[in-house]
Amino acid sequence: MKGIFQLCLAILGAVAISEQVCAQAVVPDSTLGTVVTGNPNFMITGGTRPNNGSNLFHSFSQFSVPTGGTAFFDNALNVSMIFSRVTGGTVSNIDGMIQANGTASLFLLNPAGILFGNNAQLNIGGSFVGTTANSIQFADGTEFSAVNPSRLPLLTMSAPIGLQMGHNPGAITVQGRGNQLFDITGFGQASAINSPTGLQAGANQTLALIGGAVTFSGGVASIQGSGHLEVGSVSRGTVGLQPTPTGWVGDYSAVQQFNDIHLGQESLLNASGSNGSIQLQGQNIRLTEGSAALLQNLGSQPAGGITVNAKGSLILQGNTSNGELGSLIQSNNLNSGQVGDILISAAQLFLRDSSRIMSRTRSATAGANININVNGMTEITGFNNNNPAVYTAVATFSVGSGNAGNIALSTENLKVLDSGAMISVAARDGNTGIIQVNAAKQVEIAGYNPVAFSESSLSTYTQGAGNANRAVINTARLVITGGASLGSSTAATGSAGNVEVNASESIEIEGQGTAGNAVGTFSRIYSNAEEVSPEIQTAFGLPPIPRGNSGSLTINTPSLRLSNGGAVSVQNDGPGIGGNVQIIANDIQLENQSRITAVAQSGEGGNINLQLRDLLLMRSGSSIAATAGGQGDGGNITINTPIIVGLENSDIVANADQGRGGNIQITTQGIIGLQYRDRLTLENDITASSEFGVNGTVEVNNVGVDPNSGLVELSTTLIDSNQQVAASCSGTQGSSFVVTGRGGMPQNPNQEVDRYRSWNDVRDLAAFHKTAIAPAPTQTAMLVEATNWHRNSQTGKVELVAAHSTSSTPSATCASTLNSTRSPI
Repeated sequence: MKGIFQLCLAILGAVAISEQVCAQAVVPDSTLGTVVTGNPNFMITGGTRPNNGSNLFHSFSQFSVPTGGTAFFDNALNVSMIFSRVTGGTVSNIDGMIQANGTASLFLLNPAGILFGNNAQLNIGGSFVGTTANSIQFADGTEFSAVNPSRLPLLTMSAPIGLQMGHNPGAITVQGRGNQLFDITGFGQASAINSPTGLQAGANQTLALIGGAVTFSGGVASIQGSGHLEVGSVSRGTVGLQPTPTGWVGDYSAVQQFNDIHLGQESLLNASGSNGSIQLQGQNIRLTEGSAALLQNLGSQPAGGITVNAKGSLILQGNTSNGELGSLIQSNNLNSGQVGDILISAAQLFLRDSSRIMSRTRSATAGANININVNGMTEITGFNNNNPAVYTAVATFSVGSGNAGNIALSTENLKVLDSGAMISVAARDGNTGIIQVNAAKQVEIAGYNPVAFSESSLSTYTQGAGNANRAVINTARLVITGGASLGSSTAATGSAGNVEVNASESIEIEGQGTAGNAVGTFSRIYSNAEEVSPEIQTAFGLPPIPRGNSGSLTINTPSLRLSNGGAVSVQNDGPGIGGNVQIIANDIQLENQSRITAVAQSGEGGNINLQLRDLLLMRSGSSIAATAGGQGDGGNITINTPIIVGLENSDIVANADQGRGGNIQITTQGIIGLQYRDRLTLENDITASSEFGVNGTVEVNNVGVDPNSGLVELSTTLIDSNQQVAASCSGTQGSSFVVTGRGGMPQNPNQEVDRYRSWNDVRDLAAFHKTAIAPAPTQTAMLVEATNWHRNSQTGKVELVAAHSTSSTPSATCASTLNSTRSPI
């Protein structure tokens, strides 16, 4: 073989020779005693085995296996690890089989790059690590390098602990003919029954591909039993190797810079077995054209999970060629073993074109939880044009007695658009999972697609005996438009879950979706027991009416605005109990047929409790209603707000059919437009009536003005007026008492207050009040008529004066008499 390689090198410059002929060869570099015989089936013997230990080292100048060929490491059975390096600077093209004896693990180290062709296979009893690192580091500090082969290697018997990546490591490519996944349920459940094996390590072992850029083009990698699949893309740094019972798991904490991973053309990472696990680590990670990372637990022991860490973006996009499935990250629990969680970390996350991150359980054991941590934008949008029932989603499902997994998302912004969904579903006896979203800035749920016949949604849903669990949203702003929804519902005997929304800035719910010219769904926050169409009832074996209870809604926000049919509602179309609505806000505004409702078709109506700091405004046919049909009693409505405004046929209603009408209790400083009436009219009504039963009560507490403020309790004992008035002024001849002007309130309420005011005596009369009433004098001073006027030089006032002064003393019996005959005007 050495001669063939030298011959190729000698004639490459002079003769046109097939690059593939020269490239597809296994050639030793003579540094470690490696011996290669045969072609195209290469037998590899020799190598270096330090102290006859369990580690075996090989070194090649070239390592490529042609189609149909084999590279067979003929190692001793007591060898546990084979370390092989490629030092010649050419890419390893593997389109045949790599094989080793016994259960030995194999490391293939080529910094120039590794290409696995359509026909590449591994027949390895242990783990396989294909890497484009410069060197392998060991626990005792030694290093096995592929970039410095002339240096005498310090070979070791210790275990590998890390891969030292260069500044520009070569790429790893895996080619293949696609995953051949198909939808086993018609609703996005991927089955790998027909999938090829592809690259596969030994039973219960690790298959790891760690290099520069890593690309799968229809390629497949899989495990046997309880193995581990790992794909890592690194530009610079050291990848640690953590030993596990199934081989190794990469530790990327010391990596300075990552590269990209792309799984395209229906590629597959398949960890179907008794305890499988998958890990992807890179800068930008893309799964396109129906590619998948699939874990299916088939055993009774606890299984691993799926971990995806993208320092940049994680993108799932594209339908398959047969139109059944989009790209997937999926975990299925098909046996009694507990599966690990799906852990996603990225700077941005985009799911499009019916792609999904999802988990299912078909057993009595719970499904995998989905935990997603995104620094920036998370977007879930679209559906499969060939099968609208398959929508883009982050989803967990229970189709057995085990509970569906929980969904926890932490992000800056979340967008759920164009029939996309974040959903947890219970189909039989198990419960749904809990959905919790923490979005620092905004959650936007928008759109109803008439092709998919479904709205964009964030919800929990049960169609069996299991209960729907709660949904919790924490964000600054929540926007729901175009017929989208946030909530929980039941279509069977299980109960809907509670929904809690905490928006530190505002909530906006607006509009409706349309199907052609028909109305689709209204934008809403809800917890309902809903009757579905006869077609859906037949398809899923659902009862004609739901029998479960509705859940309750709790909303905390400064500003809640509903417009153009937007709704906050708890509804029960069956005999179950309607849920409650509690809203704490600064203000609520309802416009153009928007509503806050708690409706029960035949059971007990739910209650509505609104605690507002500033204002409740209702316009254009909007309503607040807690009603019940059949024998059920209407729900109660409690409103506490300074101002309530109801305009243009807007109503507050707590009515019933045959049961008792609900009670309405309002505490406010003022109500504008709304009036109490015993039935609904075309005006703005407050009513708590029952058509065939007992009417409810309406109580309005107006706290704007305290009618007792400023009042003094009057004495019940009459006072003798003879002791209060002195009748001692003797000037009675020609006297008169005249009031002129219209000071104070007008005589006619239709007139404005006159700008002229009556004269007020502002003098301090305290001294006169102290003067006791004395007997009438024996002589009364003569009244002197004023005959002249002059201006006082000190005060500047005009004064009327008599022609001469008088020496008469003022009468003590008339406190209003002055010390002189001068009177200011």
